[in-house]
Amino acid sequence: MTLAKVWLRIFVTGYVAVFAMWLVSLTTLPPYGDLTRIGHLAEEDFGWTKPGPTVDPAYLKAAPVGEADVLVIGDSFSMTLYWQASLVKAGYRVATTYWGQYGTVMCKDFDQWLQRAGFKGKLIIFESVERLLDERTVDGQACNKVVKPFESKLEPFVKPATLPGPDALPNWTARFDTGPEAYYNSWRAKRSSVDLLFNKNTWVRSFPEGCKYFSHRECNKLPVFVDEEGNGPLTTGTLERIKTFAAQHPAIPQLWMVIPNKATVYLRPEFSKDFVKGFVEAKLGPDLYAFSREKSAQIQDFFFSNDTHLSMHGQLALGEHMLGVVREVLPVPQAKSP
Repeated sequence: MTLAKVWLRIFVTGYVAVFAMWLVSLTTLPPYGDLTRIGHLAEEDFGWTKPGPTVDPAYLKAAPVGEADVLVIGDSFSMTLYWQASLVKAGYRVATTYWGQYGTVMCKDFDQWLQRAGFKGKLIIFESVERLLDERTVDGQACNKVVKPFESKLEPFVKPATLPGPDALPNWTARFDTGPEAYYNSWRAKRSSVDLLFNKNTWVRSFPEGCKYFSHRECNKLPVFVDEEGNGPLTTGTLERIKTFAAQHPAIPQLWMVIPNKATVYLRPEFSKDFVKGFVEAKLGPDLYAFSREKSAQIQDFFFSNDTHLSMHGQLALGEHMLGVVREVLPVPQAKSP
């Protein structure tokens, strides 16, 4: 065989292999969850399948900060405005801004920052997921001034998650190796008798009772974000920093919404137990750990299987719970005359 024929055979073999991989990728669902996306896992195995509820768009409207009764300072768990919709429907005017816009807001000039923004409301809700709260409180200790002026949007920061539609396939945006890698990783996860880490950021953990809680096909396996355990638990030190901040800024009542990690809810309920005990005793906010344990057993896909976040089902349940909490602190204001 001549050298030219050898090279031609190598080229043809390589071309066929790449073309076959590309065809697999074309028929692989694009990721619609953060964990399947960063962990390179197949949505066909780990994507939720139960359609989410919808909310009347009229209730997914934030109020300008100068007109708001309630100010939410939150993270990605507050970006769809789904849980806030329960408050809006009840008659509260709610403005929402986000930790990530400022680095931290737990600064010495917090009251003055809100005054400059024009907030005249009666309640501030600090919402944070468990895995980021300690860092946020630590950053606040050394902060003298919020680095940016207040900013908020009237529309949701992100749209609610939805299942892929019929136009999701073929997946023209996929790289040629996306599909084979996702299917291979999922195959490994399904066959493994031990927990596996994918792409250094996503654990797939065994969850023998999982089909009671989730709708994805491989429901006895649960993807979780590595930082949910890697960042460590919340501690009594975290709690003391929150107490100190609240004591230094008593002008407007505060509620702290600490949303437990997905891994805490389903796999490690005692993860931040010392913090939770002290938090509940201090009455800084609702016990969303107990709430999440209860609702996760009642609502399938309370969290998304393929993501770190509460599902749309979970966010609406959270909103109804928070409505009851807020009513105890701030009665629904009377509607303003036109």
